Amino acid sequence: MEALSKISAVAVGGALGAVTRHLINVSPLASVFEKFPLPTLVINVSGSFLIGFLLILLTDRFDVSETLRLAVVVGFLGAFTTFSTFEMEIYGLASNRDYLTNLLYLLLSVVGGFVAVLVGVRLARLLV
Repeated sequence: MEALSKISAVAVGGALGAVTRHLINVSPLASVFEKFPLPTLVINVSGSFLIGFLLILLTDRFDVSETLRLAVVVGFLGAFTTFSTFEMEIYGLASNRDYLTNLLYLLLSVVGGFVAVLVGVRLARLLV
């Protein structure tokens, strides 16, 4: 029965993460830059921050159940971040020979995401 509650928590978290990702993709962010996939960048960098921040808080700061951690980290953040979409957008930019935008997007996503994880971990540790 415990396994079913964990699976259900991941499913509910995943549904919420997917809906949140969709809402960001249809927000005004989507039209800021016509050729630059800003919504996906925002999602991936903020998701990177959140995973760093929340993993520390939900393991070191607050005593929460494994089910809640699974719902938030695996479910919500797993569905919210969009690595497969990111890869398709990199492919699309490369196919259109938009190499400068492709390189900028790739670097901002990877470096920005990693910096966001570091900032999230550091901020969470300050709170612990």
